Order: sequence, then structure tokens, then C-alpha cells
Amino acid sequence: MNKKVLLGMSGGVDSSVCAILLQKQGYEVIGATMQLWESENIHDEGCGSLNSIKDAKKVCEKLGIEHYTFKFIEEFKTHVIDNFVQCYLKGITPNPCIECNKFLKFDLLYKKAQELGCEYISTGHYAKTVYSEEFKRYVIKKSNAGKKDQTYVLYNINKELVSKILFPLGQFETKEQIRQIAKEHGLDVASKPDSQEICFIPDDDYVRFLKQNSSIPIQAGDIVYKTGEIVGKHNGLVNYTIGQRKGMGIAHPTPLYVISLDVEKNQVIVGEESDLYSSTLYASELNLLIDNIPENLKVDVKIRYSHVGSEAIVNIDKGIAKIDFITPQKSITPGQSAVLYIGDVLIGGGKII
Repeated sequence: MNKKVLLGMSGGVDSSVCAILLQKQGYEVIGATMQLWESENIHDEGCGSLNSIKDAKKVCEKLGIEHYTFKFIEEFKTHVIDNFVQCYLKGITPNPCIECNKFLKFDLLYKKAQELGCEYISTGHYAKTVYSEEFKRYVIKKSNAGKKDQTYVLYNINKELVSKILFPLGQFETKEQIRQIAKEHGLDVASKPDSQEICFIPDDDYVRFLKQNSSIPIQAGDIVYKTGEIVGKHNGLVNYTIGQRKGMGIAHPTPLYVISLDVEKNQVIVGEESDLYSSTLYASELNLLIDNIPENLKVDVKIRYSHVGSEAIVNIDKGIAKIDFITPQKSITPGQSAVLYIGDVLIGGGKII
């Protein structure tokens, strides 16, 4: 059995502890960090930055692990940044982590693993891969980490790779457990804070990023009540998202929320909170991780990373999933992903349209 694994390392505590756990399980570990952009700020700490590479190399040196840096700047721009910009151009809300996982972490990185003679790849995601007798294949399952579970951003990977992926953190319940292991092994990253923002936007100001890195026309326009009445002015569609209430400066008898964005007319459409609820959504660009999805399949569906999930019935026709919720859901947002589960098993998902 080939016990050689290429571990994607972000320079953070999660992937660093993965190296320790994999070594204890008898794997020959090789560390790899992707350089994803040319940063002018030496203090950038996000995934793919020069500092993340430095921190990962330091961990590998301490653990006696070989480390590689792969420069995927052009690929990251094409598959992640350009997609991010295009989504906002269309008035929809992207999730860049999902694109990065699909095209880089679980595609390009796996190809590098094969070049290095590794049978497996591994990352610091909170998830599990196990063989399922029910589905007769390897599947991705939710981790023990509760709200920190990261299977939502993993639905879009190639299902044929699932048997080649190791998630050492799947059994852990808290981040404190991970930090304690790092401390016990003397790793400097033990207390390194989690990165919360989009990795290529370290200051979390995505509007500034779009102004500087795209030709999106960020123009003022009308805020329009659902019946057609103009009730205010907006300062560019990119500043608004479905479900938003604050920051509109509208005087109205009832609280108003963004219920849709009209790119062609450059309008923000608003309505009451009740208008945010819907029982049905449609999703395209499907990626299914099990075979033979039957009609009227009962599933749990998450419509955003922080969503707890809700029961629904899914039917797929000509590459489009129709998802009917048992209970209406709030702020279903085009561009985000609808991710499907049966119990703890990740079934797949698609982009909300």
C-alpha cells in the first residue's frame, strides 16, 4: 500500500496539525503550499500569501517534512478571481472558496501529488471520507465539529477523487483540541488566528477590490419598492445583497429588505421581510457525489455556509435541480450554493439561479 500523501498547507494551525496526525498514522507526508497571488503587502497572512508559505515551510522543517511551493497565480486568477468579478457583474453573490477547492486544491494539487508519486492528498478541512456500504463508494461525511464543519465548500470536487482524499481533522470537535496538539509539538502557529476574510482581499473590502480590479460599472441608481415605486437611491449594486436591511437610508412605515437586484435596470428591489421567504429554488452547474439520484429524493439542504440546513425534496431534470423545501427558507441568494445531504453524507450541490 502506498502511504505517501501530499498535504496542502495554508500556514495555519489546522493543516499544520494534519501533518502531525498523518505522520502518526504512518503516512510519508510531503507538504505543499500554493502561492495564489503576488502580494505587495508583506504583512498579508491569508491562504496563498507569501507569509503563509513561510509559516508552512517552518512547520515542515520542524517536523522533518519535505515542502514544495506551487505557483498557481494565473490559475487562481482565471478560476477564482475572474469568476468572483463575473458574479458581481451579473448581480449574484459568489463563494470563491468553492471555486478554489474545485479547480486548485482538489484538481491541480492532486495532479502535483501524482507527479510526486503520492497516492493521496490531504487538507485541513473539517470533514471525513469513508467507504459507504449504502452508496457502494467512498463518500464525504460531515465532521464532528458542528458549526465548524466545512463539507459545504467541498461539494464541487470530482467524485472520483474522494477515495484519494484524507481529512485528519474529521474526528475533532473543537479548534481548541487542534491548537493543543500544535502546542504540545512546539509549533509556532498554535496560536495563529483564523483567517476570516476572503484570502485575496485581506482588508475584507470587496467593493474596493472590485473598483481596483475590474471594469464593473459601480454606478448609483434607484432603490425600487416591489410594486415599482422609487423609494431611494443606491450607490452601486455591488454594495447590496439579498436579505440586506441596513445601509439603505429609506424612510418607510415598515422595515425594508433587499429582495432582488436588477442588473439591466441598475435597480435594487426592496420589500418586506415576508418577501424574503421561498419554498422553492433552482440550482444549475450541478456536481453530484453519488450515483443514480432518484426522483423525489428527500434531503437536507444548506443554502449558505452558516445555514443549519432544512428538509427538502429534490428532483433533477436536464442538469437543473428543483428543490422544494418543507419549510420556506429566508434569503435564498443567487450565486450561492445549495448543498445536499442525506444524514451526514454529502450528496452534492449546485449554484442557486
